[in-house]
Amino acid sequence: MRKNDCFCLLFFLAGFHSASAQKTVTTEKQAWFAVLNQTRLTNKWGFWFDTHLRLKDHFVGDASQFIIRAGPTFYLGNDVRLTAAYAYVHTFPAPGHANIALPEHRPWQQVQWFMRGQKALLMQWVRLEERFRRKIRNDNELDEGYNFNWRIRYNVALFVPLTKKRFEPGGLQFLLNDELMINFGKKITYNHFDQNRFFAGLVYQVNKHAQLHAGYMNLYQQLPAGNSFRNQHTVRVFYFHNFDWRKTR
Repeated sequence: MRKNDCFCLLFFLAGFHSASAQKTVTTEKQAWFAVLNQTRLTNKWGFWFDTHLRLKDHFVGDASQFIIRAGPTFYLGNDVRLTAAYAYVHTFPAPGHANIALPEHRPWQQVQWFMRGQKALLMQWVRLEERFRRKIRNDNELDEGYNFNWRIRYNVALFVPLTKKRFEPGGLQFLLNDELMINFGKKITYNHFDQNRFFAGLVYQVNKHAQLHAGYMNLYQQLPAGNSFRNQHTVRVFYFHNFDWRKTR
């Protein structure tokens, strides 16, 4: 190997080591609780509603975030749904912003579809979000106006029945779920990859309309600085309720 090649190789390895050394990963422990509802009003129309409470600091030490979402859903069929809705996100004070909570307004649009088989159920959605987050001044007070960026999310969930009752009341299912989120927009420089959420857990079929999900989720997120990451271990408990008013009529 020539001397110049050796110098280039050493320079590359030194740069790679430096970049790796500058990467910081913060580990967190949270607990997420949520109630989610999809109600079908007619053959074509229904609505979506969900609300979330997220706790932090060794799972339940303090409040982290509150979210509420609502909006109409259009049914292309039993297995394909279009939703356009609004979300309000309230992020509670965190280290570095000790005296303020951060509000966010988040319109979003989504296509959701299901693939049903004899041995499993596959649910997917693609969601586009427009995020308006309040500006912060001096790291400790809210400023006028909002920072804006887009985010696209892809969610896939696989339900595998574990008992003979399958998806009937009293049935138990194993759930694998992964959601990838990508940022884009003028304000996004270093973290086009936002986060990935991987979940594994159990689903209990409470009745024909409701399911209880519980399990472990790992959230890995790249923060706006680009070289800072968050590795979050999360206990997740969600209650899903689906109601069809056509039957009651």
